[in-house]
Parts: sequence; C-alpha cells; structure tokens
Amino acid sequence: MDLTQVVGQNVHRLRTAAGTSLADLASASGISKTTLHGIEQGQGNPTLSTLWALATALKASLGDLLETAATTVEVVRAGDSRPQVEGDAVSARLLHRIRLRGTVEVYDIAVGQNTQHSDAHLPGVEECLVLTCGHVTVGPGDSLADLGEGDSIRFDAARPHQYQGHAAHNRGILLMVHPDS
Repeated sequence: MDLTQVVGQNVHRLRTAAGTSLADLASASGISKTTLHGIEQGQGNPTLSTLWALATALKASLGDLLETAATTVEVVRAGDSRPQVEGDAVSARLLHRIRLRGTVEVYDIAVGQNTQHSDAHLPGVEECLVLTCGHVTVGPGDSLADLGEGDSIRFDAARPHQYQGHAAHNRGILLMVHPDS
C-alpha cells in the first residue's frame, strides 16, 4: 500500500473515531472539502503543511497519519527478526509497541489445558502475552494463534477471546492495557 493510501485510511479512521464530519474537518483544517475527500480516497499527494493542518485539526500526531495502522492481532515468534539492541550485560528485542493513556497491569499467568473463553473486555482494552514456557492457543476466536516458548501476541481484548494450554506447564507474562476512562 502506498503512502497516499495509508494517509487516506488514517485520516478517515481518525475523523470517524472523533465523530467529525468531512465538512467540519475541512473547516477546522483550512482544507477544501473536495481536497479532503480526495485525500481520504488515497488520491493526490498532500503536502507536509496539509498533513500538519490535518493532524492538528484531528488532535493527532503527524506519525498517526503516516504510519500503517496496526492490525488487531500481532503475533511475534521467538525466532522472528525484530529490532534489537545490545548493551554490556543486557540485550533487548522489541516485541510490541503499545500506545496508551491509562493503566498497564502485569500478570504472571499459568494456562491449564482446559479452554478458557473470556468475554469481551471494555472498549480499548488490549492484551499482550509473552509465553515463557509451554505451548498455548490464544487470541480472538477468528484470529487464534498457537504460541511456543518465546512467542508473543498482542490483540484487542474488546472482542471475545480464549486461552488453552497444550503442555503440562504453560506460563507467561500477561500485560492488560486499560485506557483512561
């Protein structure tokens, strides 16, 4: 997908999430409604000043307009190539970036071999599991992922989801990310 399509989808997504009409965003940003419609359709080549005006009007960062929207389920395998940095005693591999305003709860969990079905949490809640031992199936019903030791998953927990262990001992670190109310 090219940048103009990414920008168009992001502008449309942010405008819709804010409950703002096309006409209101055009007025707030000083951009014509026709130009704004073209941007949302992934047409044209908006200038940096146009993008800044849109970001300001949407109360978003420039990066929010330029970055490809994250998927609702992101699985990282233990052997996947990810950004990594080395220090004298510590090496760190980036697994997931979670943008938030709110609270993060960190849990040490054990997952049994029964299937646990979890109802949808409140809107905006995300879960991120890093499996430290064993083998589990986890995620929303339409995006279940089998994880092995060292794998991780991040997903929108405002959808029904499930956990099931397959090994005798399944452990992990679970981050529950709650937005500000």
